[in-house]
Amino acid sequence: MGGVTLLINSFLKNILRLTKSKIAPNNFLVIAHRGASGYAPENTMAAFKKALELKADYIELDVQMTKDGKLVVIHDTNVSRTTNSEGEVRDFTFQELKKLDAGRWFHMKFSGQRIPSLQEVISEFHGKLGLLIEIKNPNLYPNIAEVLADELKKNNLHNLDNNEVIVQSFDFELLQRFNKFVPNVPLGLLVKYRVHGISNVQLKEWSTLVQYINPNKALVTKKLVKRIQSYKLKVMPYTVRDLKSIKGLLDAKVDGIVTDYPDYFKE
Repeated sequence: MGGVTLLINSFLKNILRLTKSKIAPNNFLVIAHRGASGYAPENTMAAFKKALELKADYIELDVQMTKDGKLVVIHDTNVSRTTNSEGEVRDFTFQELKKLDAGRWFHMKFSGQRIPSLQEVISEFHGKLGLLIEIKNPNLYPNIAEVLADELKKNNLHNLDNNEVIVQSFDFELLQRFNKFVPNVPLGLLVKYRVHGISNVQLKEWSTLVQYINPNKALVTKKLVKRIQSYKLKVMPYTVRDLKSIKGLLDAKVDGIVTDYPDYFKE
């Protein structure tokens, strides 16, 4: 059965490559979700290096804050799912977090992977990959917008014209606050699945601030993408984990996808 599955996946990948060349624009973006998290433990240097190897355009990563105010790259508020410890991220100092194993849960060969700081990721990957930074849980970290803005300024990443760094959140008011500190950093609004979809009233308001609308892929239709793009906004849905989803998103003419498997698009 394993051999048959591999043959089917190989066939589908070839079809998708042909489909992409016919439908997707030349500037179509492939964003590696928490790195190439289908192949390596999410939000680790190993996952980001794998994304680079697989020629993703961007890496998507999540930032939260430690007890001593350091920006670290981890998705959950609690470390239990992705490390060998338990507890809230905000209750650890940075040095305490760095002692945790963030790779073994995924596979033994990744034992010893650590939770990286945002600075480590910037130092290693800026200039090699675009960075799509999601601000997590601003209710837990009241000054996270200011801290992230300062980190980008420190690295001279706050006045870029080519979207090397994009900051996104589900929280529109947070993005408004962040924008006051670094008004030239491109912004993306994440949108969860909602039965009633997205209204033109919402799009009009959002378009005054953000450049990207990044919806749950279950929301995406050709009509919605066309409406979003009519407001001069780009659409990069999340999160693609299967080959079947991709063709429909390409048919809808999205501007990019967030995926655990960037090689589904890249040779």
